[in-house]
Amino acid sequence: MSVQTVDTSVRASVSEAEWKTRVELAAAHRLLAHFGVCDLTHNHLTARVPGEPGHMLIKGADAMFEEVTASALEKYDFDGNPAQPGLEKRLAGGGLIIHAGLFAARADIQCIFHTHTPATIGVACQKHGLLPITQHGIRFHGKIAYHDFGGFEFDMKQRAPLIRDLGDRNIALLRNHGSLVCGGSVGEVFVAHHNLNMACEAQVAALAGGSEVIHIAPEVVAYMADQSRRNAERASGGGKDWTSCLRLAARIAPDFSD
Repeated sequence: MSVQTVDTSVRASVSEAEWKTRVELAAAHRLLAHFGVCDLTHNHLTARVPGEPGHMLIKGADAMFEEVTASALEKYDFDGNPAQPGLEKRLAGGGLIIHAGLFAARADIQCIFHTHTPATIGVACQKHGLLPITQHGIRFHGKIAYHDFGGFEFDMKQRAPLIRDLGDRNIALLRNHGSLVCGGSVGEVFVAHHNLNMACEAQVAALAGGSEVIHIAPEVVAYMADQSRRNAERASGGGKDWTSCLRLAARIAPDFSD
């Protein structure tokens, strides 16, 4: 059994901006674990390194979300080369194919969550995708990309189709697989991921038993889109939800910032 150790030299060797990103990304891992998002050592939450646009932070391949700390996060370039002292193993799998690929292709993306939850997998398997039937789901109306399943992300040839299918959107349901949420900050992506998972949970529940569902009227969809635009500044960076989540992380997993 491998045990993750804290490298106390990391904080002293990185910029304040990078350390802040490390702390927030570690908090996001612990919070998702707290809320039951867990596929053992699989799935990744990643962030571009501030001031180093060609580098990203990612958890160790054998780490579970509940183990991640700010110091333990690993830095790589987008070709999978280690970019910090003591890190020798090259990046592979979804970290390289999905995360490094999207960071390299989209300069606007600063953070990426790729997760497998029963709800997002369930909706990704439904041919019609996410329906406009809940107030959580309507947040994503017209904003979701869909990417067909092509096997485990082991091969570089799988990178280009994903980049193509995501296009200029920040949210994707990966058919038969899970979800992809991208954005401008850890807080923004954490809250968007929460809302997407809630929307998918609600849809799976609503469709259970074969009952006919009520779609939100188009005029209400348009009205809610306008409401979102008017509240965009208040919700920027995850807003009050992310602020409260950081307090929660400090209560339930105070070592995340080590």
